[in-house]
Amino acid sequence: MSFPTYFEALDIKQMLADYPVGDAFTARYRSISRDEIFAIQDAQFRRLMQRGWQIPFYQRLWGAQGIEPGDIRGLADITKLPVYDKSDLMASVNEYPPYGDFDGRGTDPVVFHTTSGTTGRPQPLMFGPKGREVTNLLVGRMYRWMGLKPEDVVHSVYGHGMINGGHYIRESVIHFTNSLFLSAGTGIETRSVNQVNLLADFGVTVMVGFVDYIRKLAEVAEAEKLFDRIKLRMIIGHLGTEDRAATEAAWHGARAYDWYGVGDTGSIAGEGPDRDGLYVWEDAQYLELLDIESGTPVARGETGDMVVTCLFKDDIAPCIRFNTHDITHELDGRGELGFKRIAGFKGRSDNMVKLRGINLFPHAIAALIENRPDLTGEYVCHLRRDAATQRDDMVVTIESRGGSNAGELAEVLRRGLGVEVAVQLCAPGETAAATQIDTRQKPIRLIDERGV
Repeated sequence: MSFPTYFEALDIKQMLADYPVGDAFTARYRSISRDEIFAIQDAQFRRLMQRGWQIPFYQRLWGAQGIEPGDIRGLADITKLPVYDKSDLMASVNEYPPYGDFDGRGTDPVVFHTTSGTTGRPQPLMFGPKGREVTNLLVGRMYRWMGLKPEDVVHSVYGHGMINGGHYIRESVIHFTNSLFLSAGTGIETRSVNQVNLLADFGVTVMVGFVDYIRKLAEVAEAEKLFDRIKLRMIIGHLGTEDRAATEAAWHGARAYDWYGVGDTGSIAGEGPDRDGLYVWEDAQYLELLDIESGTPVARGETGDMVVTCLFKDDIAPCIRFNTHDITHELDGRGELGFKRIAGFKGRSDNMVKLRGINLFPHAIAALIENRPDLTGEYVCHLRRDAATQRDDMVVTIESRGGSNAGELAEVLRRGLGVEVAVQLCAPGETAAATQIDTRQKPIRLIDERGV
């Protein structure tokens, strides 16, 4: 039987021509016009839709809305297509176990991973060679634009196992940056004390991963008295709502950079050297911001769900109008590139809590309690319902090093969130069991105990 190998199934030279890296990247997109960007996106979208119509999942999704192939003639018609989210993909898995019917596997190579399962059962993720390598490239060129150099030593705290994150970040660095890569993984893969010793022993200059665990490692490095040997200059993570200053101070001045992406899509946006908003990689991703309730486009500056179409994934597993349920807003003005910019991850709409008429995002608490010497920055929210009154209340457990006042913190949160919540204090490290910060890619911040 004859079939192509991984490297025969992908035209690397064409990929680099379509999605430039390094100086070629900034040269092409520094002065590009909005019309030129749309033309690039439209050509890719037309190819993507041809592949989409061959996938049973989309045949069912679009057919249920009465949509036929001729109805979608280009990117201008994209809003005629319904959005979908993880619940639709998991329904596909349940109906067509074990992988669902949203991939078009044949005899071509397949890279198979899963999501982290942050919001439930892990979701299958499949990539063809093109989809995988463009996903890798987008991270690699972003890192390089931020300032990663071939002589850097990169320490990654992304998880491995079946989870996609750690594997594709490793591929990104190795394939597209020439930097040396240390795949330390999470705290359960490599103990925290061992991680900080790796930083010192191997001359690590750049750390990548989720900022929650990166900040915890700074405390471990301090406890181990290793900062005279650690030469970290750069952190590339997912800063979310937190102030980067706290992370940078914890790591003695290393500069922190933010970016955003999810397992289904890869990197969607990231900061540049200016660190002035996250640039959407519009040559590869089409991002819509839609109202959480109505699903209609929001105006610039207004918060909406990020709905993503991966224009490059026209091989095994197309991604067309996937609702991430992560929220952000678009920024005004033009930065160093012609791409539009977003504010970054601000919370999850499907993790939003309506508490006494106020929309509350648990991730917003991080920004309200950071940069305080009496707090570690770690917290977890418990949502509870009073059986007698049917009133919903939230208790926020916050780690304190001592000297904190629960009443004062409750007032800080009330002013910042716009609704009253209860605060209880605990010692450093005591939220770890609930948040699972040492073992999960993304710590748990909300535990719903209402039983609804």
